[in-house]
Amino acid sequence: MEKNPVVFLPVPDEIRCYGAFELNPSIPIPVELEPGKKTLNPRDLSWEMIISGMLRIISAKDRDDPEEWIAYYRAFVLGVKPEIYHEFTNAAIVKAENGEFDMALEINAVLEGLFPASPGVLLNKALILDRRAAALEKKGHAAERENAEALEAYESALALEPLLPDTLFNAGFFFMQRKNFARARDCFSRYVLLGEESEIPLDTVSVDKIKQAQKIIQDISSQGLDDKSFQEAYDCISQGDDEKGLFKIREFIEKHPMVWNGWFLLGWALRKLGRYSDGLEAFKKASELNTCEPKAELLKADELGDSFIEIRNEMAICLIELGDLKGARKELVEALREEPENIKIISNLGVLAMKAGNRDEAAAFFRTVLELDPGDPLAGHFLGSRE
Repeated sequence: MEKNPVVFLPVPDEIRCYGAFELNPSIPIPVELEPGKKTLNPRDLSWEMIISGMLRIISAKDRDDPEEWIAYYRAFVLGVKPEIYHEFTNAAIVKAENGEFDMALEINAVLEGLFPASPGVLLNKALILDRRAAALEKKGHAAERENAEALEAYESALALEPLLPDTLFNAGFFFMQRKNFARARDCFSRYVLLGEESEIPLDTVSVDKIKQAQKIIQDISSQGLDDKSFQEAYDCISQGDDEKGLFKIREFIEKHPMVWNGWFLLGWALRKLGRYSDGLEAFKKASELNTCEPKAELLKADELGDSFIEIRNEMAICLIELGDLKGARKELVEALREEPENIKIISNLGVLAMKAGNRDEAAAFFRTVLELDPGDPLAGHFLGSRE
């Protein structure tokens, strides 16, 4: 996103005060020019342009202005805009909820400049990055870089003292989504511990969240998901070392044969290695256990919520490779009933229709994909080739 230029000007005599706040004539003022302008007519100078310029300089990642200037701009903005923390935080949340993650991060960067090392600001950054990565994955796209940025943000927030309790709670879910159940258990355990400390106010550590965290800890431990072999297997398979991952996940299954997650990872490794029949059997076992075993409501809603869809999708991929297009379609349709706007499933139905020679049906699926994700490359390529 191209930004308007910022220029530095000496403080003019006619614009020295903003209410009770005076500009320091020894420090130049940054001014954000209007769109399309490269120079400034002094008669057009406004306080909005000055404050916008200050915010741009404060939030710049590669700034090299004297720290004295930055501190002065920060103090001035906070003096004339005392509600800016709440205003910008709410604006960033709205942008993130609308999927405008770059804009949300840009707004949050201003708060980072205004409130360095603020626990709340760092947590919001982590949450925005987390949601951005999740949104990409939900569309079937890789999000390694986005997940790495989210992890870095969470690690920074977790390193702060004093630690914001909600950082622990939200980081716990982030690590669960990354299948790092040992780190998740640690975060939730520390959250519960904070709740047991009498000096922590109840509005800081929620009683309901404590109960949720305790249930998650119990489920992780009872299923053995904090076992080192599970994490090592997931890391190996996700990084392409499928043979080693296969060895590690079998090690886990030997100890925890009734945990569906282990069978899912086994199927994933086998499918990536081209062993589709074996992979299909592993996914069937994962589906059987996932359907039968009791699960914590919170785990099912957050970490395991997409398990039904992911298992069905993986089974469909194996069936396609094995030539059973009818069976693959059945699995994908079942998944689509569960989540009608899942882009990955709709796209795979399009691929399946192509393999079956039904290009009109494939086009319909891919048009739906583009409605949900206008930048989807596969759908765009297929529809473009038909024009």
